[in-house]
Amino acid sequence: MSRRERGPESGPGGAEVAAEDAEHAEAESPDQCLSLLPWDRFSAWLHCVCVVGFDLELGQAVEVIYPPHSKLTDKEKTNICYLSFPDSNSGCLGDTQFCFRFRRSPGSKVSFCCFLDQLDRDLPVYLKKDSAYYYGYVYFRQVRDKSLKRGYFQKSLVLISKLPYVHLFRTMLKQIAPEYFEKSEAFLEAVCSDIDRWPAPVPGKVLQLPLMGLIMKLRIPTYRDKPGTTPIVQNMHQADAQISMALPTVHEVDLFRCFCPVFFHIQMLWELVLLGEPLVVMAPSPAESSETVLALVSCISPLKYCSDFRPYFTIHDSEFKEYTTRTQAPPSVILGVTNPFFAKTLQHWPHIIRIGDIKLPGEVPKQVKVKKLKNLKTLDSKPGVYTSYKPYLNKDEEIVKQLQKERYVASLMPLQKCISPWKSPPQLRQFSQDDFMKTLEKAGPQLTSGLKGDWIGLYRHFLKSPNFDGWFRSRQREMTQKLEALHLEALCNENLVFWSQKHTEVETVDLVLKLKNKLLQADREHLPVNTDTLKKLQTHINDIILALPDDLQDILLKTGTT
Repeated sequence: MSRRERGPESGPGGAEVAAEDAEHAEAESPDQCLSLLPWDRFSAWLHCVCVVGFDLELGQAVEVIYPPHSKLTDKEKTNICYLSFPDSNSGCLGDTQFCFRFRRSPGSKVSFCCFLDQLDRDLPVYLKKDSAYYYGYVYFRQVRDKSLKRGYFQKSLVLISKLPYVHLFRTMLKQIAPEYFEKSEAFLEAVCSDIDRWPAPVPGKVLQLPLMGLIMKLRIPTYRDKPGTTPIVQNMHQADAQISMALPTVHEVDLFRCFCPVFFHIQMLWELVLLGEPLVVMAPSPAESSETVLALVSCISPLKYCSDFRPYFTIHDSEFKEYTTRTQAPPSVILGVTNPFFAKTLQHWPHIIRIGDIKLPGEVPKQVKVKKLKNLKTLDSKPGVYTSYKPYLNKDEEIVKQLQKERYVASLMPLQKCISPWKSPPQLRQFSQDDFMKTLEKAGPQLTSGLKGDWIGLYRHFLKSPNFDGWFRSRQREMTQKLEALHLEALCNENLVFWSQKHTEVETVDLVLKLKNKLLQADREHLPVNTDTLKKLQTHINDIILALPDDLQDILLKTGTT
């Protein structure tokens, strides 16, 4: 096979990209460097990027497909349209992230990179791509907008890929989607050009992926990795200070958080997934349904779940009739649904999981009983597992105890999604001695220690001591600083200049003063913020000031912080 060369003006980046390709040639094997035509690197990671909007006459519609040459059949476009928006009953105001999976149309054209099959051989079996399916990773925004007839701005940015790298693509969307909604198509083209400069997704190597001024550092697992272990990609070191973000995983979801509503039945759910039993997850939103389905599929790792699974499934899906028919037994599939219609349509399914809102990390799961299917009448039924299944194995209480050892104090930390750049950092939840003592009853040292005695009494006394007070204040300070650091990062990721153009000079000056105080606080309190973030915030401040009239510029440039 002859080497194909990229022309100096072809594709995004032209000669600059060709030069960068040469730099990567040493890092990749010769076979992997063949076929470096425009968009080959992009195609190794994504099939395409879609923008789905709402049209008053047409309903959901694909507004943009990028790169423009990407091929999708009409059936695939229809599936993407309906799967990219939450059901109307979900009431998802603001920003929502979720994922879906859909069947490729027979004969549809696939983006191809010649070395992908070779890379696939080095992956663990559960991460190998399934050429019959695409994943859709969604960032959906719904906000009030009186200028629109419908009264709401509704749009989704969707990454279509054959790769099951949930955490990677979720992180990407979190970085690019908010800015895209403000800057539109030119920004999207720049994002895709960055992706077309990425190295191939080689398992086992630490990869550096540039994305709109950031560099993501990650490692894709290999089949040689020991099960249950993930080599950690270290965060910033002095030697590679250009690294902006290190991803601890490309594909994993937080099993404990996803299973919290049905935590005490985790062993039975493992059996149901292992045996390929038909399962439906009924959840209040696509975010909860998709996370729970992905958690179910991954709970039998390192085995691969070989049946079909749909993290988010709607009544408009092209397989709706196939999967909901009553003329035959339910197929071996896991479906995540949010539409109340499914409570009736799938009532004949043997195993139904009803999920409420997913809890905060570390929150103590409540015991819920296994319930009979006849008790499930609507989607508003209480969370629980509705099944007549009798597990083959006795319940292992040690598994539950080990999982419950996630520290209670960590649950006081608000979720990162609760942090808004336009509001003060959220407060830590109050420490509750009663709640903490409940965690000890089920996972305390009295259950595992060879030293017997009144452990509960000792803890009650310790909670009133100065030693506990000192330890707790220290942890509280660490978490408060982390919240301040996350708030700083959220501010840095906003287009503050754009914001200032939409607000009065008084509001803009107030913002500048607050940002200056933030920088001083970060230095004074040694907040856990990397240097790049602080530099980026200083750049934001300078840009805002330079957009103001000269007299205000002089005042603000001389004004310090307090």
